[in-house]
Amino acid sequence: MENNQIEVVEGDITLCKVDAIVNAANRTLLGGGGVDGAIHRSAGPELLKECEALPELEPGVRCQTGDAKLTRAYQLPAKYVIHTVGPVSRDGLHGEAEKLRDCYQHSLELAVQNNCRSIAFPAISTGVYHFPPKKAAEIAVSTVKEFLSNHPDLEVLFVCFDRRTASIYHHLLSDE
Repeated sequence: MENNQIEVVEGDITLCKVDAIVNAANRTLLGGGGVDGAIHRSAGPELLKECEALPELEPGVRCQTGDAKLTRAYQLPAKYVIHTVGPVSRDGLHGEAEKLRDCYQHSLELAVQNNCRSIAFPAISTGVYHFPPKKAAEIAVSTVKEFLSNHPDLEVLFVCFDRRTASIYHHLLSDE
């Protein structure tokens, strides 16, 4: 796999000019704090309306942990928002790593199914869900690399909110 398929930047995911940005959402898909709130604010009220129209899997739940749903991006510079629900980190004994891997896998699959050539990911679950940043980055990088080995036309951007997180990704990608 070519390293030029993956780029790491420090910045605001809502400003990324890519085909799809990934939202670290909660199970309601109706907005929240952190990346989720920023994406909903930047996309405008139409995003909330589209999310509200998605069928509930159970009361208040439109997306299960580890799964992903696609919507339009409205006022964002992307075409789509892929909403994925990361796991809350507890003790690592409740399938958290597998569910986080599923977030990346399902998001990448949705991107390809919708003819996306570029996708931007935040550091899923590392904010209020308290997933250890280094472990989360290891899962993200390994899942993305494996997926890209079969999808050479897709470009992936890891958008990190701070320098510390970006340095973790840079370090992992330079160890090749």
